[in-house]
Amino acid sequence: MSPRRRFDGPALIVATHNQGKLREIVELLQPFGIAVSSAAEHGLPEPEETGTTFIANAELKALAAARGAGMPALADDSGLAVAALDGAPGIHSARWAGPAKDFAHAMEEVRRKLEATGGRDRRAAFICALTLAWPDGHVESFLGRIDGTLVFPPRGDKGFGYDPIFVPDGHDVTFGELDPEVKHRISHRARAFAQLVGACFAA
Repeated sequence: MSPRRRFDGPALIVATHNQGKLREIVELLQPFGIAVSSAAEHGLPEPEETGTTFIANAELKALAAARGAGMPALADDSGLAVAALDGAPGIHSARWAGPAKDFAHAMEEVRRKLEATGGRDRRAAFICALTLAWPDGHVESFLGRIDGTLVFPPRGDKGFGYDPIFVPDGHDVTFGELDPEVKHRISHRARAFAQLVGACFAA
């Protein structure tokens, strides 16, 4: 296996147009003093997510941004995997919200489909793939996961996406109710980010 490539630049692009994801990633990067900008700020289009896994889609997005802007880019591909729905919505989590990014509709769709299965198994996981890519095509990818249980109706407005229906194991509140500082320590994104930092940012 080839050695990990270290990130030693002063700036990188976060390859997302999702303001919730951007906000969380910027906060995670804050201690490193890196100048962070978004793909949207660079006028970069969102590439079509044709991958069949979270990592494949994260790599696709990170490479598109890195090559488009000529500088390193960090991309996230994440979603909710519901056990009783065979892992759906999974990599299609954003698509369930439709063009309007209506996650109230997406959460209702999860509830409806769960009820159709009998609704007894409410186990789920949030999964996050993070990819750091360079313009020369090199990528470093990491996968984080947190398990939990779904609750309805949705609770809380502190998160984004499916956060209001997800209670992480060991807690009794949803991601939508959890203090963002706590979420940043335990989330699927935080777990993937910790691996990234250990491999690519540590001295």
